[in-house]
This record gives sequence, C-alpha cells and structure tokens, in this order.
Amino acid sequence: MVHASRGMNQPASEHLKSEPAIVAGIAQATFGEDSLVDWPGLAADYGRIRDLIEAVIPDGFADYNGRIDTPGGFRLPVPASERRWKTTSGRANFIAYAADGADPRGGEADVLLLTTLRSHDQYNTTIYGQDDRYRGVFGRRDVIFAHPEELKARGLKPGDLVDLSAAFDASGDRVLRGFTVVEREMPRGCLAAYYPETNGLVSLDDHDRRSGTPAYKSVPVRLSLAGQ
Repeated sequence: MVHASRGMNQPASEHLKSEPAIVAGIAQATFGEDSLVDWPGLAADYGRIRDLIEAVIPDGFADYNGRIDTPGGFRLPVPASERRWKTTSGRANFIAYAADGADPRGGEADVLLLTTLRSHDQYNTTIYGQDDRYRGVFGRRDVIFAHPEELKARGLKPGDLVDLSAAFDASGDRVLRGFTVVEREMPRGCLAAYYPETNGLVSLDDHDRRSGTPAYKSVPVRLSLAGQ
C-alpha cells in the first residue's frame, strides 16, 4: 500500500533537514549549478518527486499525485499475489542455491558473521522508537544477539557488556564497545545487531564483487568481554 504521511512531532531544531533536502543538497554539491535536475525544486515540493517516479515507473504509479490522497492509500500491483508469473514459461521458476564453499572471509575459528537488521519501530534508517517487539527488546538498541552456545564458548552470559570488532580490519579502529549481549536461538556462528548502530564495522570496500552490495548482512567480527 502506498499512502501519504506527515510527521507528527515538533522538529528538534529549525535547522533540521528532511531526508529529501539532505539528498538534494548532496546532489547539488556533486553536480553543481548546471545539473539537469532541479534538486532544490524537488526538495521544496514532493509532488515533483512523485511526478518523476510516475515517469520512471508507470506500472502502478499512474496519476501518482492524484491517487496519493486516497484514504488508506492505493495498492501497487504484485503479479505474484495474483498468480501471474512474468516468466517465459508463465510459471513460477525456482533456482536452488549451490553451496560451493564457505565464506572466504571467515578465516579463523573465533570469527563470527554479523548480520545487521532493523527493529519493529524502524523504517529503513529512520528510527521512530526504541522498542522492538519482534525480538523482545524495549527502550534500547545497543544490543548484540547471539546463540547460547556461542556465548558459552567465550565465557559470556546474557547481560554482559561486550565489544565487537571487525575481524580483518588492519587499522584496529572498527570496534564497537559496551554493547549488551542478548541470548537468542539463532544459527551457530552468527550474530545480529541493529543498524545503523553497527554500520561502522563495515568498510567501504567490503562488498560483493559482482553486485557491489555492501556486506551489511555478512560482516566477519570477533566478540569479546568489554575492555579485554
């Protein structure tokens, strides 16, 4: 469902910028005054952004500005939900993943793979609250989720303060300190934590070599008691 939304809270500062204003400002600084896109104009009127979305993605976004005020929003077409498969055969096609080797970045036995995730009270990088009813964490985000056996192997217990460090960072600067460990049933060898709090563990060049996707879902890290 696509629907309009407006902020309900008083801005924390008169200098606080919207996300479109931030992106448009970066684009303006990058491409200069001669840019083909009117970046300030887009930030000043979101209707112009919707016009461009309609022009680029006509399937489902026709008359975007006219339909955005529909009470409850409007539904984008999802062919799969209508059992329409846009494939050569007209049927759903499945491809089996071939596990052809372990992650080469795993390396050493004490290295764990961290996946970053968002909470229930979060939309992309916008955090609306400190509660995550998905995982039973309330009032905070500075936590690390780990399997009970992974904690036991490191002499840790739920509630301990821990440090998380990037496993193969030569500088030694990619370290998060003082997070609280939370015990959860999850795959062995894995950890989970919220983003953007843990984004600093991922370097700019740590990404998939084919797609260019950053490795935020597979970050080699080491977990230790805080201060050690």
